Amino acid sequence: MRITTLDATLPPAGLPGLDPALSRLVEVAGAAADTGRTRTWHVLDTGDALAARGIRPVGTIVAVHGNPTWSYLWRALVNASLQRATAGGAAWRVVAVDQLEMGFSDRTSLRRTLAQRIADLDALVGELGIPGPVVTIGHDWGGPVSLGWAVENRDRLAAVIALNTAVHHPDGAPLPVALRVATARGMLAAGTTGTTAFLDTTLALAELDPAVREAFRAPYATVRRRRGIGGFVADIPATSADESTPALRRMSAGLRDLDVPALFLRGPKDPVFGEGHLDDLTERLPHADVHRFEGAGHLIAEERPYAEVVLDWLDEKVVDAATPGATTGPAPSPTPPADGAAPAARTTGHLWDALDARRDDDDIAVIDMSTARDGEPLRVSWRQLAARVDEVAAGLDAFGVRAGDRVSLLVQPGPTLTAALYACLRIGAVVVVADRGLGIRGLSRAVRGAVPDIVIGEVAGLVAARALGWPGRRISAAALPAATSRALGVEASLSDLARAGRGRTLPAPPAPEADAAVLFTSGSTGPAKGVVYTHAQLTALRDTLAAHFGVTADTGLVTGFAPFALLGPALGTRSATPDMDVSAPRTLTAAAVAAAVRASDARMVFLSPAAVANVVATSAALDDDDRAALERVETFLSTGAPVGVDLLRRAQALMPNAVAHTPYGMTECLLVADVTLPEIEEAAGDRGVCVGRPLGTGQVRISAIDADGRAAGEPTTDAGVTGEIVISAPHLKRGYFRLYLTDREARRGLPERWHRTGDVGHLDAHGRLWVEGRLPHVITTAEGPVTPVGIEQDAETVDAVSRAAAVGVGPVGRQVVVAVVEAGTRRPGLASPSLADDVRAATRQRLAAVLTVPVLPTDIRHNSKIDRSRVAAWAERLLSGEKPTAP
Repeated sequence: MRITTLDATLPPAGLPGLDPALSRLVEVAGAAADTGRTRTWHVLDTGDALAARGIRPVGTIVAVHGNPTWSYLWRALVNASLQRATAGGAAWRVVAVDQLEMGFSDRTSLRRTLAQRIADLDALVGELGIPGPVVTIGHDWGGPVSLGWAVENRDRLAAVIALNTAVHHPDGAPLPVALRVATARGMLAAGTTGTTAFLDTTLALAELDPAVREAFRAPYATVRRRRGIGGFVADIPATSADESTPALRRMSAGLRDLDVPALFLRGPKDPVFGEGHLDDLTERLPHADVHRFEGAGHLIAEERPYAEVVLDWLDEKVVDAATPGATTGPAPSPTPPADGAAPAARTTGHLWDALDARRDDDDIAVIDMSTARDGEPLRVSWRQLAARVDEVAAGLDAFGVRAGDRVSLLVQPGPTLTAALYACLRIGAVVVVADRGLGIRGLSRAVRGAVPDIVIGEVAGLVAARALGWPGRRISAAALPAATSRALGVEASLSDLARAGRGRTLPAPPAPEADAAVLFTSGSTGPAKGVVYTHAQLTALRDTLAAHFGVTADTGLVTGFAPFALLGPALGTRSATPDMDVSAPRTLTAAAVAAAVRASDARMVFLSPAAVANVVATSAALDDDDRAALERVETFLSTGAPVGVDLLRRAQALMPNAVAHTPYGMTECLLVADVTLPEIEEAAGDRGVCVGRPLGTGQVRISAIDADGRAAGEPTTDAGVTGEIVISAPHLKRGYFRLYLTDREARRGLPERWHRTGDVGHLDAHGRLWVEGRLPHVITTAEGPVTPVGIEQDAETVDAVSRAAAVGVGPVGRQVVVAVVEAGTRRPGLASPSLADDVRAATRQRLAAVLTVPVLPTDIRHNSKIDRSRVAAWAERLLSGEKPTAP
């Protein structure tokens, strides 16, 4: 019997990106409460198209849209799968459905709950005779429907994929604002069915071509055809009393038993499904691959090239995994050099072993020069620090923090941060470190993206957390007045936790392979990325640093570089943080460094390049005692960005008995190579910045770049090959936090435990590494690729030039080289003829133009890395005739 209020139909012709030949109507016997009736579904199905080409699919992707879209949402996946199959790639049949009451499928009088929709989908799959393997993909409320089917059909399941969805709603938690408005009494029918308000609001979440927007609107032209939109909203399981809540709970519980590959793609700018929903999904399917597309929102399928990502992922996780002898993951490189095996992380105890060994020692462990008491810096002994770490660790455990929970630390470097960090590590919590140097927007993006369970912060950080809606329970670094704690949502202070932890037994320490930290990059080459380290990798970093630089208990360390400000206790040596804002390196003065050296009797000083520049600039204020203190320094290190030889010389003049080192590294591998000032001077004459040889058991290779600026060559140690720098070390990161694509690209074509740095350079005949810039900044001229650093070094030899940037203008493969220089000018624009002539004479590279700016833009954190992408865009606008405003 067929009962329907509005029959199914085929979509109109001419919808952009949709091949009408792939549309079909399918008669399906109703299921569950719909038994005894026949329903007509509209689907997009590539099965016949594959058969016509003589192609047998490896499986079927069943794609389920949400509310208020329809199968049109999946057109990119439909088209890409056919193109790939036709070109000889893995052939997946794609069946993208219009759920009943939606799209061009039947409208009926039946109220469709989540359980009913899962049964509906099962009936359709049965009618189409889809045997398996099946991959489900869902978006929005299509996520629970597709995942519900997956949980009930594990025998045919190959993988599950979801885009911006949710599978659980905590009791008592409010719905997102957008859904609260849509479900409000008096608004539901008017906003979802009586008008197109809900539809229009959803489509406005992405910048859609007008024709695409109209295509999404096509099935919902009348009130009768929009009833399914209202029905979907009315069925949202927001409370335990809602009809679909039991089905949602069965499905979400069943996900924990799914062991098939899983992929979650997310647009973070989604007002409906937040980071907490993704966190819940990954907690249920911890083996899932996750990628967050920064800048994308709810309609991620319209904003990012997700289809190629899905098909590549299926190749890796399903097709290759099912093929005997195939290798999963990125294609391995051709046979690496004989010594190319990646070194494993050494597991010599725990990061806090040195602290434990000195727990009865009353010598000074940590000095904070910015926290003065009666004019004296704050000093904490090893005994005090060890006791505090144990107390806070036990207190965190009592507070409910468990191994694997993420704890965001919004505390300035010093004894408080040190104690909190080691306490978290001791109980297996994963510390999340993103400093204020990212700026408030970058910091907020990082913290929200990490979805911390706990936020430990000073007042400024807690205010930001409250104002910007960061997730996580709140702990204050210092005790706060009760009213302030209530206003900021603070549940306890570190002192409260320490009191609660006294005498409490600590949990077992984490395993070496457990995650220990998420450290965020500087954001100088795009949105800051969370870099994940295990305990073994952090321990290997400690061992490499100690061995290479000869750190002992008597060394003493002064550090104005945030990533290393916390390693003193791990190295078993006293450490001092100078009086500065660590997130603003240029606030450090020479006198502050001298004071920290004097207070700690340090033999090693570790600073960022921007901090070094200001130390040199303020050296005239040093008195005799300051200079005497600096003369006792034996090792001086500056890392985080390239350091010029002249700056190193001037810094060493302030520490005349120190060996000046400029280690090369990045957040992903904090120590890669090292070089001393004498070695740099000996190696002078090559192009780029000499950063020396690999540290410890680390290894460096070069992947040659092609004419389009892509790193395509087999990694090699041959001298003189310019390309992307590829590295491996025991202390190399485990991966990126929820950035599957970034992880994949970083290991593209490489064996396990190798990493593409994104830097370009070459090795010389002595095995020394020279850095020549960043891969995205390679200039692709008609004569071949050109790296920027050598040109910039040439330009900076001109007396009038203080800094320079070499950038490319024009299309890839036909770019011209433009030099942009700081030369004391007040206004940006074309350089004077004489300056242009001098710059051109200084370099052998042909320059299309020489431009001047008052100040070259730099990254936020280091204040030293020139933002070449921004400079290039500005130069292109200027040379196209736009008004010469500053870049």
